[in-house]
Amino acid sequence: MNTNHSLPEIIQGGMGVGVSSWQLARQVSMNGQLGVVSGTAVAVTFSRRLQEPATAELMRRILDEFPFPEIAKRVADKYQPVSEQRGDKYKMIAMPTIQQSKDAIELMVVANYAEVKLAKQGHQGLIGVNLLEKLQAPTLPSLYGAILADVDYVLMGAGIPTRIPGVITDLALNKDTSLPIKIANDTQTEPTLAHFSPTTFADGAPLPTLKRPKFLAIISSATLAMHLMRASTGAPDGFIVEHNIAGGHNAPPRGKYDLNENGEPIYGVRDEIDIQAIAAIGLPFWLAGGYGNRDQVLAAQALGSQGVQVGTAFALCEESGLNLELKLEILDALKTGGATVKTDPLASPTGFPFKVVDLKGTIGEKETGDQRKRICDLGYLREPYRKENGTIGYRCPSEPVDDYVKKGGNIEDTVGRRCLCNGLVATMGLGQERKDGSVELPIITAGDDLKFVLRFLAKGQLLYKAVDVLKVLLGEKFKPLHQ
Repeated sequence: MNTNHSLPEIIQGGMGVGVSSWQLARQVSMNGQLGVVSGTAVAVTFSRRLQEPATAELMRRILDEFPFPEIAKRVADKYQPVSEQRGDKYKMIAMPTIQQSKDAIELMVVANYAEVKLAKQGHQGLIGVNLLEKLQAPTLPSLYGAILADVDYVLMGAGIPTRIPGVITDLALNKDTSLPIKIANDTQTEPTLAHFSPTTFADGAPLPTLKRPKFLAIISSATLAMHLMRASTGAPDGFIVEHNIAGGHNAPPRGKYDLNENGEPIYGVRDEIDIQAIAAIGLPFWLAGGYGNRDQVLAAQALGSQGVQVGTAFALCEESGLNLELKLEILDALKTGGATVKTDPLASPTGFPFKVVDLKGTIGEKETGDQRKRICDLGYLREPYRKENGTIGYRCPSEPVDDYVKKGGNIEDTVGRRCLCNGLVATMGLGQERKDGSVELPIITAGDDLKFVLRFLAKGQLLYKAVDVLKVLLGEKFKPLHQ
């Protein structure tokens, strides 16, 4: 990493599937802060961009820089642009598994490389990649792809990323590495491991010299911070301390909890974060969730933080990957109080509470969501489980109910579940068209401070830009480098 970089005051959150786009991350980074791309399901979105005539040429151009040209060519050749005249639909990709095919691994590496590389084009600023610990099968190839593109930071939450510092070190040294995978109903004494070998991936080609990115663990308690500090495979380089009003997945309340009148989890005293204990660890940290103006940034810094992570405000800006029509619908609905955020304890197949925007025409709206035909064909949130014969299968509470129950799942776990994989991809305008002519509908996530994003919108404007958010967050300190 360029040692002349100081630590950023603002981290742009790694949101959704492609909402934290390379365009958004690049703009934030070019203006002196940490821009972050989402690494979640980027193999899906990248393959669809290769198939979209409007974006195919740019995606192929960035592949010209990939250090292993033969691999890049295989990926590009497999996903040719679709033709509306022929009625083409997106070619589906293999669902993630612990033992993945060569094609699947190549696509994951190349996709993460491309997203980070595009974000780093034309400037010397910092770029991070955000991954979910809960999505374990794609983690190793995703990390290697980002490291090949010279990523500066790796951010990870939605779980306990104990092994990630060591894995990052291994991959930056082009060493073979592994990651223990959580298996439901497992009776085996030895952990099940996912493996990745840079040497095998390169298929005999020379391996480039790589740098090790810094690792920021996304946490919601001082207890977890101290646990990660004691990990034998290495400690994080810092923390993002996320309050439960942040968007996306939230940590559930500790212990048994009640729901309020809107069906949302009630957080109590036990869920309050001991910021002083985290500050005492001595590593840089950033606070996240509800820090949408300069006074709140200063309040966070008064507690010892380096600054803040902000997601929702950036999610609706011009450069984000959220579909333009959806941005305009949400901003318009906010003007009349018609877009509300619910912390839904059921929507996510992970079992974590998930923030959902209740917007008409999306599966975040109960009636629309209940009407969606259950289908699981992207599979990022599938849970590996041990079958009675000892082999590993995969299941998801949002797949067809009968299928899930046949795989040993509890029928109660299927109630209210939404297909986040297809829904979040659809928020980018890349929803899969089905044989019956229907198109997957979006699901939108945002933090509780969604209602405040109109502060970034100037009078008479339909949209605002990333720099408009930075101006508010940094106040007089903001010095635009690029508009």
